[in-house]
Order: sequence, then structure tokens, then C-alpha cells
Amino acid sequence: MELKVKRFDELSLDELYKILKLRVDVFVVEQQCPYGEIDGNDQEAIHVWYEDEERIIAYLRVMDKGVESEYTSIGRVIAMERRKGYGTGILKEGIEVARTYFKADSIYLEAQVYAKGLYEKCGFQAISDEFVLDGIPHVRMILNCK
Repeated sequence: MELKVKRFDELSLDELYKILKLRVDVFVVEQQCPYGEIDGNDQEAIHVWYEDEERIIAYLRVMDKGVESEYTSIGRVIAMERRKGYGTGILKEGIEVARTYFKADSIYLEAQVYAKGLYEKCGFQAISDEFVLDGIPHVRMILNCK
């Protein structure tokens, strides 16, 4: 398994295709949630993923302050296999990318409620009540990096 960290303009066409296909397969098709997955923020993001010889195993994107929120943010977190540590691993890599590339002192995300425990294990704390986004319960969370 190999870690990859790339800005949008560093992605090959094949990598971009694999990332977008994975996100649509999971967030739109699997979760039966029709929404604008390709949202115009990918060009501003740093894309972080684990891949093996055949596929992406886990993925997320990191954005600087002002792109998606007032904080450096993490989003589109996917682990293809549950309970194998890929989600926790890619989240820790994303936190490090946020600190290194954007000097983040806080990191924001909107977690699907079912995955809240994953984020809490990595130090995120809920800062909102549950709310529904695109038909799926979410909660706003933040990690203080100071």
C-alpha cells in the first residue's frame, strides 16, 4: 500500500478519474444520495490517498481556510474496507497534510453521524447538533492542533 499526496494540478488523468469514480460510487450511488459531488473545490484541495496495485483503498481531501469553511478542512473521507484501520490511517495522514501544507491550528469537517466515533478517536470534537445534509445525518466537528 502506497500513500499519495498531490495537489490537483499534479494528478494524472488516471488518478483523477479513479478519485472521482470512487467518490461518486460511494457518496452518490452506494448511499443513494443524488447531489453535486463534483463541487468545484477539488482544484483547491490536496488529495490524499492510499492505493495498492489495483485501486484506491482510502481517500480524503484537505482544503485551506476560506475554501469550504473559515477553517482548514478535511472532507470526502472514504475507506473502502471497514475495520482494517484504513479510515483512521488516512485521517491521520490528512491531519498531517493540513498541518504541513496549510499550517492548520484547527481542522474542520462535517462527519456523517455513523462515522462520528472514527473522528473522535483522532481528537475531533462535535461543535454542533446533528443536522441533515443531502438527506444524511451529519455533525460539525473540529480538531484543535495547537
